[in-house]
Amino acid sequence: MRIAVYGASGFTGGLAVAEVRRRGFTPVLVGRDEERLRKAAVAAGAADAEVRVATLDAPGALAGAFADCDAVVNCAGPFTSWGEPVIRAAIAAGRHYVDTSGEQRYIKRILDTYGAEAEAAGVAVVPGLADDGGPGDLIAHLTAGRLPAVEELVVADLRQPGGASRGTARSMAFVEEPLDYVDGAWIPAADHGPASLGVPGSDEEVPVALFGLPGVATVPRHVPARRVRSVIRADVAALFLGLTPDVVESVPEVLDDEARRAGRWLMAARADDGRGGRAEGWVTGPDPYGLTAVIAVEGARRLAADEGRAGATGQGRAGVLTPAQAFDPADFLDFLAPHDVTWQVSAVPGQGTTTR
Repeated sequence: MRIAVYGASGFTGGLAVAEVRRRGFTPVLVGRDEERLRKAAVAAGAADAEVRVATLDAPGALAGAFADCDAVVNCAGPFTSWGEPVIRAAIAAGRHYVDTSGEQRYIKRILDTYGAEAEAAGVAVVPGLADDGGPGDLIAHLTAGRLPAVEELVVADLRQPGGASRGTARSMAFVEEPLDYVDGAWIPAADHGPASLGVPGSDEEVPVALFGLPGVATVPRHVPARRVRSVIRADVAALFLGLTPDVVESVPEVLDDEARRAGRWLMAARADDGRGGRAEGWVTGPDPYGLTAVIAVEGARRLAADEGRAGATGQGRAGVLTPAQAFDPADFLDFLAPHDVTWQVSAVPGQGTTTR
C-alpha cells in the first residue's frame, strides 16, 4: 500500500511518514521543497522513500503526485490557508484523503462543500482525523448512543497545558469564533455553557471555556442532538487565545521526543436528554503528536483497504465523512489500545457501562 504524506517535511508530517513505514507500507513524501523532504525521509527512517515536489498553486502536478498512491494524508497546516488545494488534488486523482486539522470552521466548510465532488470521484474525504477531532467524534457518537434522545451534547478537550509545535501554534492563531449547533443550524457560540467539568478518572473539576473544537462541525451529522457545543480547559484556552504572530514564531518547530511523549490527550463527551438522563464518555492516550500520526495513517489504511463502517464498501463510503461516519467508532478506538489508549462510556444507573 502506497500512502502519500503531504507536508511530510513538517513535524506531524514526519511522524506520519515514520508511522507509514512502521506499518510496513510505502510512504511517498510530497511537498514544495525537495531538500527538506529528503531530510525528512532520513529523519523518519525512510531514506529510500520516494520524494515528489508539488506546490499548491500547481493543481495538476499535485494530483499527479497522488495518482498512483492508495490514499493521501495531509499534515500541512494551517489548513484554513492550505488545506483545500490538497483536497481538490486528491479528488482529482481519485484518491482517498484524510487530514490532521483541528480547525473547526475549516472542517465544517469541507464537510459542507466537497461531498458531491468526492462522491462523483468515488473517494472518501475525512478531515479532522487527529487526536482531538478523531477520538472526539468517535466517543461522542458512542456516548450519545446510550440515550434514546439527546437534548444537549458537550464535547470537551480536557488535556492539561503542555508542549506544542510551531505548526499547532500557527493553526491555533487561526482559530475563529466558535460555533454552536442549535436546532439544525450552526450559529456563533453563546457566551454560556458549563463553567466546569469533572476530569474522568479523578475527583478533579476544572474550569472550562467555550472553544471551537472539531466536534461541533462533525457530531451533528451523525447524532440527532438539539444542541452540540464544545469546550476546553480554561487555562489552555487562555494560552491559545493569547497567541500573537511574534509568540507563534518563537515556539519551537518540533518537540523533542521526551517532551512529546510526556504529553497526554483527553477527549470527553457528555450527553443529556433534557429529562434527567445523562451519558458520559471519555478517551485518553499519550503522545498527542505520535498518536495523531497513528490515527491518520490507520484512517487512510482503512479507506484504501475498503474497511469502512458497518462493513460498508465502495460507493457507500464515498463523500465527505466525519470519523464516526467513515469508521466503526468502537472498533477504531479498540485498535488504539496497544498504544495505551483507553476509553469508557457510561450512562445513568440501569443503562450500563462499556469500558476498554
